Amino acid sequence: QVQLVESGGGLVQPGGSLRLSCAASGFSLDYTAIGWFRRAPGKEGEAVSCISSIASTDLNVYYSDSVKGRFAISRDSAKNTVHLQMNSLKPDDTAVYYCARGCPRLGSIFTNWGQGTQVTVSS
Repeated sequence: QVQLVESGGGLVQPGGSLRLSCAASGFSLDYTAIGWFRRAPGKEGEAVSCISSIASTDLNVYYSDSVKGRFAISRDSAKNTVHLQMNSLKPDDTAVYYCARGCPRLGSIFTNWGQGTQVTVSS
């Protein structure tokens, strides 16, 4: 069965760091794009970061302008897991973060979502 399970969220002060993890099963991350999306009250869902290496030895990555220079996405093929390292967190980063299979910004079709993990940035 296709499944995505997020973990690593929590409460952190502004300027702090968190590392989110997404464990995938039922498919290989080597053959599709995988990404992180977030939703917050009063805001539209936002694609935060995606990664893909389909048909290429070079990794394709996407970062939203709001997180460039602060977040970093990585993939562990052996564990079929993707991570999102979040540094210099801001209150505006507060949201539920979802791991998703597919990323339109990298040209792949969305197919699956995880249950999400809450990230709260507050003093």
